[in-house]
Amino acid sequence: MAEAPVAGRRLRVLLATAGSRGDVEPFFSLALAFREAGHVVRVAAPDDPGTEGDADWVSLGVSFADLGRAVADLGGMRAFREHIRPTMGLVLRRVVDEAVNWQPDVIVAHPKLLTVPVAAEHLGVPYFTVELTPVLTPTREFPAAGVLNRSLGPVINRLSYRVAGLGERMFSADIRAARQRFDLPSSENLTPAVGSLVAVSPTLLPRPADWPSATRLTGDWPRSPSSEGLLDARVKDFLADDAPFLYAGFGSMRGGDAATRAEAIVDGGRRAGLRILMATGWGGLEPPRRCVAGDVLVVSSVPHATVLRHASAAIHHGGAGTVHAAARAGTPSVLVPFLADQPFWARLLHRSGLTGPPLNRDHLTTERVQAAIADAVERRSAVHRVAEMMRAENGPATAAAIVAKTATGTGTS
Repeated sequence: MAEAPVAGRRLRVLLATAGSRGDVEPFFSLALAFREAGHVVRVAAPDDPGTEGDADWVSLGVSFADLGRAVADLGGMRAFREHIRPTMGLVLRRVVDEAVNWQPDVIVAHPKLLTVPVAAEHLGVPYFTVELTPVLTPTREFPAAGVLNRSLGPVINRLSYRVAGLGERMFSADIRAARQRFDLPSSENLTPAVGSLVAVSPTLLPRPADWPSATRLTGDWPRSPSSEGLLDARVKDFLADDAPFLYAGFGSMRGGDAATRAEAIVDGGRRAGLRILMATGWGGLEPPRRCVAGDVLVVSSVPHATVLRHASAAIHHGGAGTVHAAARAGTPSVLVPFLADQPFWARLLHRSGLTGPPLNRDHLTTERVQAAIADAVERRSAVHRVAEMMRAENGPATAAAIVAKTATGTGTS
């Protein structure tokens, strides 16, 4: 449950994030919680969907959707050298500029923003890091999400969290430049955060026993359901039909044969007796014309909080945001992990009995999709029980209260 707001001091809070929609939207949910508690908030974020209509948003000057398209067909080192390195260099400079110009009392930041500790040190203010999935705080219970695909025992599990430090080495020149800008002494280590906010539901992931007290499992930070009037008219009409449907979307994922993948999903959904609402995202799904008919609606994206609660099942990549959105909606999921933290969520949900085994993104067939949908629907009762518990959580309010207590010197417990 949410912690009570801190009365008294009105804080200036800078929230800073970078990445795809799943990295951006939670910060706007947190911003709303801070505003509701009476604080002044600014969000520094990329030029991507998820920021629309928020007057307290300032651009970091890049689009991660454009970056994803630019690096899609390049090799790893070339992509890093030509696109990722210069883009992140700009972001790391811009977030420092924004912090210095706005003079916040506290900063809450995505761990990608490696110059935030420098800005916080210069300003003399505390900062929190955010774990949208468990990647920073070591535990013996499981490896860092996206580093290992399975547990290799308590020692290796804890060691896997050291991979997060590679970012500091990759962008060490940017960190040094930020320190030199403020005449701060050179240092091999970043100033530590006062705490880590893990934006994950304790219903899905119980708190590990060996996490330190400064790591707080707050619950996830979902967007509020959008007004039905803000939906695309085609989506509104699709939802108005009571016939059951399958939602399919892979968010910012791309790669492989997106057309064959989409066709298998459409045909599998049809065999399961469902219409299909397909979100193409950044290119992970590209349905051929031959398989699109009146029972299939193809759009670029949809608001999960509004749409998923109407779906009979959802087939998706298993990113943290979509996993939480589907679970809270009580919608059974079929997971098709691509990379990063997605295999972590696929393992966790399968082990919890909330999903069947994940499907391989490059080996989807009509038969496999149909069977996975049938399996997911059989798990509806378990998913509904989880949804009821998750709806009692208020992750953004809990996180905002923790930050406010620390910044006002009233403790974190």
